[in-house]
Amino acid sequence: MVHLTPNPSFSLTIRIELLNQAGTLASVTQAIAEVGGSLGPISLEERNLKITRRELTVDAYSAEHAEKIVNVVKSLPHVKVLKVSDRTFDLHRGGKITIESRIKHLNQADLAMAYTPGVGRICQAIAAEPEQVYSLTIKNNTVAIVTDGSAILGLGNLGPEAALPVMEGKAMLFKEFAGIDAFPICLATQDTEKIIETVKNIAPVFGGVNLEDIAAPRCFEIEKRLREETDIPIFHDDQHGTAIVTLAALFNALKLVKKALGEVKIVINGAGAAGIAIANLLKQAGATHIWLCDSQGIISQQRQNLNPEKQKFAVDASGTLADALIDADVFLGVSVPNVVTPAMVQTMAPDPIVFAMANPIPEIQPELVQNSVAVMATGRSDYPNQINNVLAFPGVFRGALDCRARKITPKMYLEAAKAIASLITATDLNSEYIVPSVFDPRVATAVAGAVQQAAREEGVARY
Repeated sequence: MVHLTPNPSFSLTIRIELLNQAGTLASVTQAIAEVGGSLGPISLEERNLKITRRELTVDAYSAEHAEKIVNVVKSLPHVKVLKVSDRTFDLHRGGKITIESRIKHLNQADLAMAYTPGVGRICQAIAAEPEQVYSLTIKNNTVAIVTDGSAILGLGNLGPEAALPVMEGKAMLFKEFAGIDAFPICLATQDTEKIIETVKNIAPVFGGVNLEDIAAPRCFEIEKRLREETDIPIFHDDQHGTAIVTLAALFNALKLVKKALGEVKIVINGAGAAGIAIANLLKQAGATHIWLCDSQGIISQQRQNLNPEKQKFAVDASGTLADALIDADVFLGVSVPNVVTPAMVQTMAPDPIVFAMANPIPEIQPELVQNSVAVMATGRSDYPNQINNVLAFPGVFRGALDCRARKITPKMYLEAAKAIASLITATDLNSEYIVPSVFDPRVATAVAGAVQQAAREEGVARY
């Protein structure tokens, strides 16, 4: 087990019965603490002269750790474990989203207007003037979240059914942070042409499409073709959402160390969808020294059979990730756990910036280098500076939908990143606060405004 900070993603509810004697509950809480559990609320359900029944909430850092906590409670004398439930599984039971009618207390007159015969007039109006679909249906505020389940989080190719909980969560975030109605579409195919054809066929319903968890390099072709063959915004969040938030955080991190984006050496580990998108956006923002690494090391000009996306960033050097990190100012990890060591960080340039964004276990544990780096960020919510896509995609789509953009462009990504970074004032900026909280209500509005402005400047806004 990798020892991380206990967090709610591995949270338990434990119902126990214990003797009603002084010190019995204390023995339970002490046992949980000794095995590293993080105790939350404790509620009293029943008490009499002999026993008490209580419900405990406990956070762990892994499934194995959670099991260890339960076993230590079970081993205590005079304590009976009545029920154990996984709070994350409990939260998902029955799904996380619903569809609701906007017409409350439907009566006979409403029915005649909302459905037959009145709805026929609306159908005819849209047929005569197709643009009316935006004002007379859900299209103006609805996004399809489309996946084939081939690259779910960092878990790999688990298929469409296993992807559904992630897509539901995404839909929930769209609604919560931007007021957008989003619906999960998990496709039972991983064929590029079939995915493209399916999305084109369902496009009439949606104002935009968020591609999600589709493996590279197939995701590049799917996004490119859909942008060419549809007239609604297509956004691959694993690529561009990650890139936007990473660039926003890097803007502010570089301010702290007083280094210029165009001068620093940046090493990106992970040359899939996120890594390539980050490299592209950094280049657009003015970065000139980008070293991209994959599982085989530095993307070198000497390497054979590189795909076009990697070839664009091939450098006249070769070696391992450790070689690439020598004298690097910035490390951006979108790869796998534990590929960076403290010794490797020591070889970086003075005041190094390290974004270890692999989830749930980062490329290097922050605790191992907390005294060696100027700025540290991860993809986790239990450390400072979480690089979280939710800072980007709700506002990006809010802006694109509000101006009825035909597409989402690289300029929109860049302006979105600038908008996120700008929310941290010079007086508030510090090594543990380089990006706003995902719950900061200013974020989606700022991003949406920046995206709309860029869309109008580039002539892709209909409205």
